[in-house]
Parts: sequence; structure tokens; C-alpha cells
Amino acid sequence: MALVRWNRPVPSMWRSFFDDDNWPMLANWPDLSTSSGLDIYETDNDVVVEAQVPGIKEDDVNVQIEGNVLTITAEHQETEEEKKQKKTVYKSTRQTSFSYSTSLPRMVDASKAEADVENGVVRVTIPKTEEEKPKKVEVKKRVAVK
Repeated sequence: MALVRWNRPVPSMWRSFFDDDNWPMLANWPDLSTSSGLDIYETDNDVVVEAQVPGIKEDDVNVQIEGNVLTITAEHQETEEEKKQKKTVYKSTRQTSFSYSTSLPRMVDASKAEADVENGVVRVTIPKTEEEKPKKVEVKKRVAVK
């Protein structure tokens, strides 16, 4: 049995609906699109990394620096005690987790790193090594030799 292409006419309203120019792009649907939630920037003395971890408390965040790689993990799971305080109509385990891993743009002193959580954002501040910090070079006036 051979396959035969279906040649039945499609109503014009359906042709325009499925036309590539009219089909909504996934990027235009913010609830369905993904973003990294990670910002990295530098000051003169530090590398600062901010990671979005909405709904996570500071006790549930783990920050690790190994070599020049920063890893931020966060996980929260609703405990049985929290569930007992509620009148259960539908029971489903609520678990939220985040994991970010990135190479840092400069060599840093991991032993002096600091991290805090505020408004669902983990901010990690890591001092640059002395070799990486900007250095001011003094400009001297050249004396002309006669």
C-alpha cells in the first residue's frame, strides 16, 4: 500500500492560523520561557554573583568555590510539621530547588568570600586576588636630553 498525500483543501482561516508569521513565539510567553537567573559583575576589588532563588531561606542555600568555579545550590522541601498546621484538602509534596554553576571571570580569594540572601536573591561577593586588582601606574614627565 502506497502513502498518498492528503489534498483536501484547508479553510483559509486555518491556513492563516498556522502560518509561521502568525504563530506566537515561545519566547513571547514569559511563563513558559526559561532564563538563567544568574548575574555576574565586577567592582574594582570584587567579583559579585547574584542568583535568583525565590522562596528559599538562607539555611537552604549552599555556596561552594572550587578553583575558579562557583556553585550555588538551594533546595527546600515542605516538612511534615508544616503540613500538619494546614487543613489538607489535597496533599502533594512541595519541593523547590535551584542549581547554578559558573566559571568566575577573574582569579579570586575564596577564603574571604561572603554570601547573603535577601528578597529571593543570593549575593556572593568574592574578593579578587591582588594580582587581579587594577593597579594605578604613575605617569612621570620625561625629561628631554639635550
